[in-house]
Formats: sequence, C-alpha cells, structure tokens
Amino acid sequence: MSTNLKYLSLGILVFQTTSLVLTMRYSRTLKEEGPRYLSSTAVVVAELLKIMACILLVYKDSKCSLRALNRILHDEILNKPMETLKLAIPSGIYTLQNNLLYVALSNLDAATYQVTYQLKILTTALFSVSMLSKKLGVYQWLSLVILMTGVAFVQWPSDSQELDSKELSAGSQFVGLMAVLTACFSSGFAGVYFEKILKETKQSVWIRNIQLGFFGSIFGLMGVYIYDGELVSKNGFFQGYNRLTWIVVILQALGGLVIAAVIKYADNILKGFATSLSIILSTLISYFWLQDFVPTRITPWAKGRRQTAAPPRDPRLP
Repeated sequence: MSTNLKYLSLGILVFQTTSLVLTMRYSRTLKEEGPRYLSSTAVVVAELLKIMACILLVYKDSKCSLRALNRILHDEILNKPMETLKLAIPSGIYTLQNNLLYVALSNLDAATYQVTYQLKILTTALFSVSMLSKKLGVYQWLSLVILMTGVAFVQWPSDSQELDSKELSAGSQFVGLMAVLTACFSSGFAGVYFEKILKETKQSVWIRNIQLGFFGSIFGLMGVYIYDGELVSKNGFFQGYNRLTWIVVILQALGGLVIAAVIKYADNILKGFATSLSIILSTLISYFWLQDFVPTRITPWAKGRRQTAAPPRDPRLP
C-alpha cells in the first residue's frame, strides 16, 4: 500500500508541476476581450482553497468528528499563538514568491522558467548549510555547480533571441529573470525555515499548512489592496476569471498538499526525479504546443518546420 501511495504521489507531483507551469503561462499570455485576471487575487483564492483542503484532511484524521476537529484547531492554533506566529515569516515569503511566479511566467517561456527556477535547489542547499548546519559531500557540491552551469547556458543569449527581439523585448526578459531569481532565494529560505519549524515541533503538516494559509491570505489581501485596489473596486475581485483561471488556482493550491504527500510517502531523491521529468515535459509541450520556446540547437527537421510555417519575405516583392 505504501509503495502504491509513493508512486501515486510522485505521479501527481509531476502532473501538478507540469500543468501549473503550462496553464499559468498560457493564461497570462492568452489574449481575450475584457480585463485580464489579477494574479494577486489568484494567490489569495489559492490560499483559501488550501486552507479548506487542509481542514478537510484534519477532519478526516479526526475520524470525521466536528467536535474533535474544533478541539484540534482550538488547541493547536488558538492556544499556541507563538507557534502560530512563527509561520508568519515563511507565509509572507511564500505569498511574495507566488506573485513573483506570475510575473516570471508573464515574461518568460515555460521551459526557460522551469530550468531557471531549479536554482532554488542551490539556495535551499546554502540555507540548509547555514541555518540547519547540514554538511554536503563533494558530489553534492559538484551537482550544484553543474546546476548553476546549466542555468547559465539557458540564459546565454542566442541567435534566435536576437532575431526575435522585436517580438520579445529584452526588458521583459530581464523582469522575468529577476522575478525567478528572487523567487529562488525566497523559496530556499522559506523552505529551510519551514523545515526547521517542523523539526522543532510535533504539529502535523496539515495544521502547519492551515497556519501558513491563514497568514498567506492576510498578506495576499494586503497585496491586492496596495497594488490592485483600484482595479478591484472598478471591475470586481474576480474580474477576468474563467475556467482556465480556476484551473490555475486549483493547481496552485494543490501544490503544497502534493509536496507534503511526497515528503510523507516518498523521499527527496524521487522528488528530484519527478521534478526533472516535469522539466522535460514542460519543455516539450512549450515547444510543440505553446510554441514560445526555440532551442538553440535544433534539428534540421525542426528548423525546416519553422521555415515552412513562416517563409522569409522576398525583397523583390513590393
């Protein structure tokens, strides 16, 4: 049974990660009539959905008893205010990170985002060494160096980028890159801080996620009021929401729950394998379906396909 749950959680993680990146990218670049949905409101709704899902899981663990659920929430959250306040720091950072991911995917293709975002492995390792006193071996440090080299090659300017400069400005790429890098550092620190809290206390992961979601909702609403308050008062909180938007929100809320299940039933090695598989799938779908990613080393067939789709203009024609 545990083996089935392990591979099931890993499969869901691959599906969730790949689907979230692609649907978020597609929803932010899709041109439709009317106002586009606000990423700040999407972050708030995702936090609220995560809270509801965690409450249902705690309710299930308490043998479907409302009295037991109320007692657990009261004892673990209200009666331990200092333990609850500890989650305010990572919650605020996660809220910032979720907003940055929308900015990044509005300015970068899905494949470049996926690879660059893996720098969070490096930041997580650095914060683990400094905050948790973990020791990394030679092969682990070598792997981190290879990771940094790979990300550097991904961001290296290519001929195709120069040719497409009219379609995708360098300014927007810089904004997307800065958003990803900031999200990597915030993800590394918040993840290690959250791990430290989990190891120091005996509260369940679901209770901790409820606490995270509570503060995340508050910080998210503050962001909505500060940055998009005028648009919300004009067009409403759910402006621009459609079926695709709700899919993005649900997938984002599912992310925290899936990670918790993977940590519980699998291990970090298999989690890394699932993330790598997600990168491959995102790259292929971004190239063949979204068509917003052009590899610098493409096959003659791919190059010919691109030229057939958009032949060069004859200069002799008027």
